[in-house]
Amino acid sequence: MSSNKVTLEDIASLCKRRGFVYQGSEVYGGLSGTWDYGPLGVALKRNIMQLWWKMFVDDRDDMYGIDAAILMNQKVWQASGHVDTFTDPLVECSNCKARFREDQIDTSKCPTCGKVGTFGKARAFNMMFKTNVGPVADESSISYLRPETAQGIFTNFKNVVDTLYPDLPFGLAQQGKAFRNEISPRDFVFRSREFEQMEIEYFVNPKDWEASFDMWVKLIHEWCDQLGLPKDSIHELEVEGDDRAHYSKRTIDFEFDFPHGRKELLGLAYRTDFDLMNIQNNSGKSMDYRTKDGAEVFVPHVIEPSFGVERALMAVLVAAYTEDEVNGEKRVYFKLPVHLAPIKYCVSPLLKNKPELVARAREVYAALKKKHGAVMWDDNGNIGKRYRRQDEIGTPYCVVIDFDTIEKDGTVTLRDRDTTQQTRVKIEDLLT
Repeated sequence: MSSNKVTLEDIASLCKRRGFVYQGSEVYGGLSGTWDYGPLGVALKRNIMQLWWKMFVDDRDDMYGIDAAILMNQKVWQASGHVDTFTDPLVECSNCKARFREDQIDTSKCPTCGKVGTFGKARAFNMMFKTNVGPVADESSISYLRPETAQGIFTNFKNVVDTLYPDLPFGLAQQGKAFRNEISPRDFVFRSREFEQMEIEYFVNPKDWEASFDMWVKLIHEWCDQLGLPKDSIHELEVEGDDRAHYSKRTIDFEFDFPHGRKELLGLAYRTDFDLMNIQNNSGKSMDYRTKDGAEVFVPHVIEPSFGVERALMAVLVAAYTEDEVNGEKRVYFKLPVHLAPIKYCVSPLLKNKPELVARAREVYAALKKKHGAVMWDDNGNIGKRYRRQDEIGTPYCVVIDFDTIEKDGTVTLRDRDTTQQTRVKIEDLLT
């Protein structure tokens, strides 16, 4: 099934039923804009994040990882402009007092009470979560839950240069939580108040920024391919003029055809020297980089590819959501890429009431789990129900131990999720 036919309700329903994503604090009525990830959701997120780290950090010689603190000195956010400019336009209904982000609604009619003409002038609403550090709540103790991971990279730029002195161009990569007090969180996990980012700040000589920017455009498309996203569902939007962030000289939004429309999946921005110069001007500490031959001294410019984990996860699920027909019955399943699937193999005895089958199946299960890690045991219900259950969660292969395994050639039945075909394979072939 193509992504323009599946609905958010389809995805959310299957995710809850099979342990991918739950509403945050659901047992107490939930908390808007928060989501909890169940066993399969955690595994899928981790696979996406590990793939990203391998592709953009481990497999490259010009990339280094960092892990900055979530809480930072308030001067970080003052210098970056977040305290003054990290805002959304908020409007309030004078009748029911409901509040909305102005650019997401028709302001002629309140979506909550239905009254017309009840919205006043929009006001700027800062989306950062403010808190206080230490026992005294005063102006000097103010901090914020970071709204992005990028500033933790910029504040550590000089530390990395002083300790490793890498050649330009080089990048610093970080994965971690970010928090935004969204006015109207919506569309499942697409826009929430707590989420994870995977960001890179790629430091370049100012004269070379265009070549580095083009390189990252290509790498982003390769990343989307690795996620299993159809090429015709990825679109580049060149962001023009005032629509760009204040720090950006060029921005491309990479959009995906989600069920709720064509929306931003990730972004690529040329941030010039905006952030490092802000740090230099506000801290009084030089952000200069001296080339190793001593020929040039300058403040590096920055190319920033910024990835949202939850949006990547949503796109993967949308692309993988498939409906077909097997033996006259409708089948719904996640056709996940094998390297992303939360469970790679499911192992079952053909009959759970036959001790010899169960014992051998347990041996095969233990061996596969030691080798591949992401392996599930399932002996609940008949074999057809097990197959359907594993299809739904995206398990590529089901391994069934039957009487032929014990009495004849020692092979097992390997059933393929996508084709539903069953073949006999040697156990040792599964362990290579």
